[in-house]
Amino acid sequence: MAQKFAKNLQYYKFCMYGFLKNLRFFEPFLLLFFLEQGLSFLQIGTLYAIREISTNILEIPTGIIADALGRRRTMISSFLSYIISFVIFYYAPGFLFFSMAMVLFSFGEAFRTGTHKAMIFEYLNIMNWKDQKVYYYGHTRSWSQTGSAVSALIAAGIVFYSGSYKYIFICSTLPYVLDLLLMLTYPRELDGRRMQVQGKDIVRNLKNVTRDFMYSLRDRATLKAIANLSVHSGFYNAIKDYLQPVLQALALSLPVFLSLHERQRSALVIGIVYCIIFALTSFSARRSGSVAERFPNIAPALNLTMLAGFGLGILSGVFFSLHLVVLSIVLYIAIYMIQNLRRPMGVSYVSEMLQHDILATALSVESQLSTLITALGAVAIGFLADRFGVGNALVIVSAVMILTTPLYLAKNPAEKPREDSR
Repeated sequence: MAQKFAKNLQYYKFCMYGFLKNLRFFEPFLLLFFLEQGLSFLQIGTLYAIREISTNILEIPTGIIADALGRRRTMISSFLSYIISFVIFYYAPGFLFFSMAMVLFSFGEAFRTGTHKAMIFEYLNIMNWKDQKVYYYGHTRSWSQTGSAVSALIAAGIVFYSGSYKYIFICSTLPYVLDLLLMLTYPRELDGRRMQVQGKDIVRNLKNVTRDFMYSLRDRATLKAIANLSVHSGFYNAIKDYLQPVLQALALSLPVFLSLHERQRSALVIGIVYCIIFALTSFSARRSGSVAERFPNIAPALNLTMLAGFGLGILSGVFFSLHLVVLSIVLYIAIYMIQNLRRPMGVSYVSEMLQHDILATALSVESQLSTLITALGAVAIGFLADRFGVGNALVIVSAVMILTTPLYLAKNPAEKPREDSR
C-alpha cells in the first residue's frame, strides 16, 4: 500500500515530540550517577525495581484518567511529573529522595506512552488516513531513534564540560519543557471523548485486569508463549545499564586522552558507544523479519536468540572479570541487538499462539511478567555485584537464566494443545 499522507504541520509536531522525549541525557550515565552519589549496587537495583513496579501499577488507571482529563492534559501532567523527578535527582541526593524521584518518573512513563499513540491514531482517523498507520507511526518513531542517538552525544558533552553526572538531569528538563509546550499547540480534537470518572471506575478496571491476569495464568500454552517473550526482556532490562561501568573501565584503560580528567575520558567513550548502540539496535529491529524467514517457524528463532542472549551474558561477564574489557563490551552490545531482534518476532509468536480475543490480555500479562523479572533481576544483580563484582554477577544471573530455560522454550504454533482450558 502506497504512502499517501501529507507532511503537514501536525506531522512535524508529532515528529518533534518523538525527538524531544528521547533526549534523555541521563540514560547512558544513570548507573554511574548513582555510584557517584555513594549508592551500593543493591540500592541501585532496588531503585530500578521501584521504577519498574511503579510504572506497571500506574498503567492500570491510565486509560480511565486520560478519558477524564483529556489526552492533552494527561500528557502535560506526565511531562510535569518527569520534570519534577529530574529536579529531585539534581538537588536532593540520597536513596529516599531518589526513590521518590523514581516514582514520579514512573508516573510520567505510565501516563505518556499509550496516550500519545492514541492521539496519533485519533488524528489519522480524523484525516481519513487509517490505512497509513504503519507508514505514519514508522516516520514518527524514526525521529525518536534519532533523538536517542543525538541524546547520547549531547549527554557526553554535558559530562565532559561539567565534570559531573548530575547536570544531565537539570539539562534533561529543557527538552521536556519544550515537549510540554508543544502539547499546548495540539488541536483539541485529539483529546478524544471526555468522560466523567469516579473512584469506582478505577477499582473496576483494576478488578478486570486482575481477572484477566489470573485467567491467563490458568492456560499452560499461554504461559509458555508469554514467558518466552517476557523472560529475555526482563533479563535485558535488568542488566543493560551495567554496560556503563564496563565502558568506564575501558575508557580508563585506553592510552589516549591522558591529559583529560577520568570523567571526561569516560564521557567521550560512553557517548560514542551509546550512539553506535542506538544505530545498531535500530538496524536489528528492521532485520527481525528477514531473520525470522530463515527458520521454518518463529519458535526455533526465539529459542536460539534467547539462549544466545543468556550465553553472551555469561561470556561478557567472564571477559570483564578477566579484564578483557573490549571483548566484554562487544558481547554486551550483541545482547542489545538480540533483544531488539527478537522482540518483534516474540510479539508475532504470541499472536499466532493465542486466540485473537485474548491477545490484548496476553500482551498485558507479558508486560506484567517482564516487569516482575526486571525488578527481581535488578535487585539480584545489584546484590551479587556488591559481593562478587559486576562481571561475576552477570555470569551468575545469566547462568541461572540458562538453567531455567526448559520452563519457557517456545514450541511451534501447531504443537499448542487444542483443548480449550476455559
